[in-house]
Amino acid sequence: MPPAQRHPTMADVAERAGVSTSTVSRTLRGLSTVSPAVRDRVEEAARELNFAVSRQAASLVTGRTGTMAVLVPTLSSWFMGSALSSLAPVLRAAGMELNVYMVGDLAERAAFFERLPARRNADALLVFCFDLTDEETARLDDLGMPVIYVSQHVEGRPSVYVDDVAGACKATRHLINLGHRRIAFAHTSGVRGFSFSSGERLLGYRQALTEAGMPVDDELIVTTPPRDKVGTRRAVGNLLSLREPPTAIFAEHDELAILILSTLRTVRIEVPERISVLGFDDQLMAEWLDLSTVAQSPSDIGRAAAELAFDLIDDPEAGRGRHVVLPTHLIPRGTTSPPSAPPGERPADGPAEARDA
Repeated sequence: MPPAQRHPTMADVAERAGVSTSTVSRTLRGLSTVSPAVRDRVEEAARELNFAVSRQAASLVTGRTGTMAVLVPTLSSWFMGSALSSLAPVLRAAGMELNVYMVGDLAERAAFFERLPARRNADALLVFCFDLTDEETARLDDLGMPVIYVSQHVEGRPSVYVDDVAGACKATRHLINLGHRRIAFAHTSGVRGFSFSSGERLLGYRQALTEAGMPVDDELIVTTPPRDKVGTRRAVGNLLSLREPPTAIFAEHDELAILILSTLRTVRIEVPERISVLGFDDQLMAEWLDLSTVAQSPSDIGRAAAELAFDLIDDPEAGRGRHVVLPTHLIPRGTTSPPSAPPGERPADGPAEARDA
């Protein structure tokens, strides 16, 4: 039986490249103290020998694990899937791995914050869309690693998010500018991890109405459980039974807007002829259904969070309390239009002959 093949060592790479083992170590750790010419020789020698740095050995030298941890409340949402998918190529290019902690119920949540498994297993933690108590936030402060809050604004801590207030203002102003004066706001209750965005979007809706000198009518603000067709129908029914029903509905996210569209079409209410509908997110289904919406990019959010994490890993003090705020964009499509004239009334902007007839 032939003897087992010996794995190449750092000394073998150093001999082939004509440098010291310490230079090989500095090169493969990505330090900037190595000249480009020497770096090229070392990397070529490592490739020729099929040499790979042991992650465990590297962590002993650098104090780093080469892993980015992510804490999420769910993996089933469009936002979460898009954001996490964008992380993979960014981390791969940096030679890092992704470790996801999904805390889906109270027992898992209690266990995570009691044990804090990310403490020794990652170089940074990204906290995605997670509603934390003050005690849980304090526990994360004690991790001894960079913690970046994603899709939420946490005062005094690094955060990456869109301006939900501004986005909701754009949506509501769009409907106001079309001529709507009875605008409803529909949002969901009990969605794990997304209450920050929900509250901010409601605030933006109220702010746009106030800026336009329009009253905020609490009867036009309805709540429904997440992904609940029956609850959505009940909420829409409450709006339709008002003495003055809305001529437009702004839903806090596209998924809810799509359920509202389905409900209105079931009862033969034409969209947008009788009621306009507008969402928030611009997920793929929104384009397919020609839904007007406010677009955000979870992929851009994920990449920005990774880049901020890299900065903090290299210099923990560099971005402490830094906030990265990404833009939103209004996408007008076929579910919004000017309101139609009430029955028996002619449009105020119609031809003079028609008004005077």
